[in-house]
Amino acid sequence: MDIVDKQSAVHVIDDDALLRGAIGSLLRSVGMRTLSYDSGAAFLASDRPDVPGCILLDVRLRGTSGLDFQTQLTALGIHLPVIIMTGYGDVPMSVRAMKAGAVDFLTKPFRDQDLLDAVSVAVERDRLRRQGTRELDALNERFNGLSLREKQVMELITAGLLNKQAAYQLGLSEITVKLYRASAMKKMEAKTLADLVRMADRLGLRV
Repeated sequence: MDIVDKQSAVHVIDDDALLRGAIGSLLRSVGMRTLSYDSGAAFLASDRPDVPGCILLDVRLRGTSGLDFQTQLTALGIHLPVIIMTGYGDVPMSVRAMKAGAVDFLTKPFRDQDLLDAVSVAVERDRLRRQGTRELDALNERFNGLSLREKQVMELITAGLLNKQAAYQLGLSEITVKLYRASAMKKMEAKTLADLVRMADRLGLRV
């Protein structure tokens, strides 16, 4: 991790103040914004920036386990990638955390570079997730802007039906179906039928 986007943020959740400070100093040295919390409750109560990032989570926190807190994050719809920090004896719990969705785990004491590498991967993963969400939202908005007939034609054509087959199923002429198809492609900003098929797949359209 040589250069870090300063619009990202790493959330360090650990009840060890010295470790929080050391991790914060390391991450800031490579340009990473770092926010620290001594408990999961403090993280949840904070005014967190809505930017790409990740959570560095100690597997054992006062009052709760990292695994329980991870489950709580999922229930609350908080999708920041989680990196579990664990002591040697907590490796089995970290494996369970990985199965529950954590993206990585680091065994204390860990090397600085291992931490930087794990954070780099997690932040990029969150960045891509956010980008995908924005793209899907835009795709849904365009689809919702189609007329009922345009939606019907798009669904049938992307399911593999020929124009004449879609026309028969909808009780329309083939020429009319072609017009709806062209209109749907324009509104969806699809340059080719293959583009439209990929969009339908992302939208989860099924006939």
